[in-house]
Amino acid sequence: MHRQHPDTGRRREGARRAHPLYVVVPLLLVGTGGAFAQQFPARPVRLVVAFPAGGTLDIVARTLATPLSRAFGQSVVVDNRPGGGTVIGTDYVAKAPADGHTVLLVANSFTINPAIRPKLPYDTLKDFTAVAGIADTPIVIAVHPSVPVRNLRELIDLARRRPGELNYASTSLGAGHHLAAEVIKLTAKIDVRAVHYAGTAPAGTAVMGGHVGVLFSNVPDVAPHVRTGRLRALAVGSTQRNELLPEVPTVAESAIPGFDWTIWYGAVTQASVPREAMGRLSGEFLAIVQSPALKEALGKLGFRPSPRDPDAFNALLRSEVMRNERIARAADIRVE
Repeated sequence: MHRQHPDTGRRREGARRAHPLYVVVPLLLVGTGGAFAQQFPARPVRLVVAFPAGGTLDIVARTLATPLSRAFGQSVVVDNRPGGGTVIGTDYVAKAPADGHTVLLVANSFTINPAIRPKLPYDTLKDFTAVAGIADTPIVIAVHPSVPVRNLRELIDLARRRPGELNYASTSLGAGHHLAAEVIKLTAKIDVRAVHYAGTAPAGTAVMGGHVGVLFSNVPDVAPHVRTGRLRALAVGSTQRNELLPEVPTVAESAIPGFDWTIWYGAVTQASVPREAMGRLSGEFLAIVQSPALKEALGKLGFRPSPRDPDAFNALLRSEVMRNERIARAADIRVE
């Protein structure tokens, strides 16, 4: 009877371990498990909007949601969390799980709050990082039809004759419209009082109702009411006239040379989101913003697509924070 040498079994076991098939299969299994672990998104993606439903940023979010859902193969939910000058919604995202499934859509107020609110519960530039820039639209200055002015120069002259008597409606304390108005006030040396509302819709309603005379808002929100005669547009803040209001001159050509103020929109998420998720998020956002279908959709709504990759959008955020700090100091704007 043949007896196997004790070392023979060990040699065969060693051969099995060394054979390529025995090496490759476990590695394939490990690699496959890693790929599943890194898959993104693994559940619905939440687009948080720190403004009320129906506002401009909400419209941008809902325009993006359907193509993003198709691209991700997951539901994309728009979650409105207004309040606190956008601090409530922003802080919600800052404290959400940092896995890429919660994205904050932002506008100018995101970079204004650090300049006017010294006690923010998050650090704007350290806790967040850019996903992509999306679009922009110029501010527009409009008045109730009863205000006896036809252009921005006449409004400035009226304000100089009646210091402290005119009010303007802002979409919120610390919004881009608020700071734009303050820049015009400082430059033109006029005294016009701010009345702050919780979003573009209530601010516009207040002016159309005759409760406030002057409105600083967005072109897409104002243009329909200009066409019906409920508002009179005086000037747009961009360097060129806007397609929705082609007859309305710019602030620069009307009264303040060099003035250029647009409301920009973009997406950010937590700075600690894994690189793989960030890459997927940024790639899909940029692909959709640059697609002909979305360009057409945003254009019809009065927005100009302005895709910015994460580096470019992060640079914009940093420069806006610095600019807004200078304006807030000059205008003495501070919220304790």
